[in-house]
Amino acid sequence: MAEYTFFGGMHPNLVYALAMVFWGVVILGFVAVLGLYLIWLERKVSARIQSRYGPIYVGGKFGWLQTVADTVKLLGKEDLVPRDADRLMFNMAPAIVMIATVMTFAAIPFGPNLIIADLNIGIFYLLAVSSLGVVGIIMGGWASNNKWSLYGAMRAASQIVSYEIPVALSLIGVVMFVGSLSMAEISQFQDGGIWRWNLFRSPFLFLAGFVYFVAALAELNRTPFDLPEAESELVSGFHTEYSGMKFAFFFLAEFANMFIVAAVATAMFLGGWSGIVPHDVLPIPGVVNFLVKCWLLIVLMMWLRWTLPRLRVDQLMYVCWKVLIPVSFFLLLGVGVQMLL
Repeated sequence: MAEYTFFGGMHPNLVYALAMVFWGVVILGFVAVLGLYLIWLERKVSARIQSRYGPIYVGGKFGWLQTVADTVKLLGKEDLVPRDADRLMFNMAPAIVMIATVMTFAAIPFGPNLIIADLNIGIFYLLAVSSLGVVGIIMGGWASNNKWSLYGAMRAASQIVSYEIPVALSLIGVVMFVGSLSMAEISQFQDGGIWRWNLFRSPFLFLAGFVYFVAALAELNRTPFDLPEAESELVSGFHTEYSGMKFAFFFLAEFANMFIVAAVATAMFLGGWSGIVPHDVLPIPGVVNFLVKCWLLIVLMMWLRWTLPRLRVDQLMYVCWKVLIPVSFFLLLGVGVQMLL
């Protein structure tokens, strides 16, 4: 029988499994804390835009504990399932949405040596896994046996599937320019200051970054692309019938996806963990640079939500199929021509 000296004689497969469990717990904890902070931040940003105070009563001057109190209240609510709903699919839908969101964090490079899985197909993995969330949305809308939920799920499916095309095309331009699918290698390629960021290396990549941000905003179902959750039309869309912990999963996944979109934009276009100036000039830790860029993009998303009106369905599809997709193909061609020249 073979003897194992690795980690006190444990089987390497067992060590690998324990490592995956550890990182899974770390990601879940990070997502939970991130969700609480972003909910508080959204309330503050919206209050500032609308000249209100936002949460101020619970948790001191800035209302830090208001979101915690609301979370405790939400988790204490009764878990209701509609009488005519498909119980199995109704219960599975929030879990699928949350799992798809958590899995994407594995390939995000927070720093030079701070990435859970440095996959050589990292961006392909991220696009594939993140697209699984729409399956949970369709399941939840259909299983609820509610016409508003079903309408919201159908809108979400058509919207997310459509806008995945310009998202992928805008990222393919970066992959062509760098010559790698690894998000860590793409971030390393941009190390050395703002003039080395992909966003400023090519006019085509500059416009591709803008296309990615707009299309990703639509994939998040955020205003002005929030038709799947339009309160004035569909009550709450695909999660109308959900309450308690299941509703919390949908809510938490939405805010975690905001961070994922910002993280991908940072890694692909904004230098990743690289600072504005080289590290030897201003030695700021890479993870700090990365998180600050993500935070600025998230604030921009919140700013847009509380500023712009909602589009109509026909306008939503027009922007995707007749504007963003043709522009994405043109930019992809431009990157290829630039590389040849």
